[in-house]
Amino acid sequence: MNSITGLGEFLRARRARVSPQEAGLPRTTGRRRTAGLRREEVALLAGVSIEYYRRLEQGKQNRPSPAVLEAIAGVLRLDDDERQHLFALARAASPTTGPGTPPDTAPPGRTPRRGVLRMLDIVAPCPAYLLSRSNDLLAANTPGMRLLPGIEEWPPRQRNTARYTFLHPRARRLYGNWAEVAAATVAHLRAVAGAHPDAPELTALIGELTVKSEDFATLWQRYDVRARTNGRKCFADSAVGRMDLSYEAYTVARSQGHRLIVYQAEPGTPDHDAMLLLSLTDAPSVPSVT
Repeated sequence: MNSITGLGEFLRARRARVSPQEAGLPRTTGRRRTAGLRREEVALLAGVSIEYYRRLEQGKQNRPSPAVLEAIAGVLRLDDDERQHLFALARAASPTTGPGTPPDTAPPGRTPRRGVLRMLDIVAPCPAYLLSRSNDLLAANTPGMRLLPGIEEWPPRQRNTARYTFLHPRARRLYGNWAEVAAATVAHLRAVAGAHPDAPELTALIGELTVKSEDFATLWQRYDVRARTNGRKCFADSAVGRMDLSYEAYTVARSQGHRLIVYQAEPGTPDHDAMLLLSLTDAPSVPSVT
């Protein structure tokens, strides 16, 4: 995703979702040809010229000030995650050292720290796994591996939770709330891609899923943005039956984008009992991928 065109795409997608009434404009008679707000209306409400805003959407104005971005975020009714995404896109589209600034093309390291690998064992029997910034599965404890049945059949470099969600034949049966999981997965990839628009592994993954999954392509065009720090998944077809688990995501290597995902359930509940059984089943190991 090009950083400049990405900023324009985001602005167009978000203004299409805001009605004139939501923006505080008076109701008018007649049929509007534009879904949501027009460019002119966003410019008026944000206090910038129409030409300035038009150039911003067209990728010809790539150094918007923080004050302008705040004003536009308010007009488009962006939440915290969406606002951060807007600022990330603007930073990516505004090189600070001139035209020769190299793009973000160096892939982050894939080797987990030894201490992080120990954490996977420490949190057991809670299922846990380690993901890269593009959701590659780098390591997992035994119950964590059992949450993704069949992923061990893929080559190590192909093991990716986003790819699993949309392309693995078990995923739709596994997740009782598949539509919710799928939407959250795409929204998270949007957030990461906004912060790293030139990252090759992200570009390749998004391109692959767009071509191979119509559902992914549809969700990608919605332009939802969410930073996934916690959530809930319903495992309807797991190795131990149905269970609902909550999860927390912890950043364990900020420069590399590694995240430790830990699942849990309320003690004394059937979900907790089912979760404990995961650690008693056999599962292939997931060695670190280097």
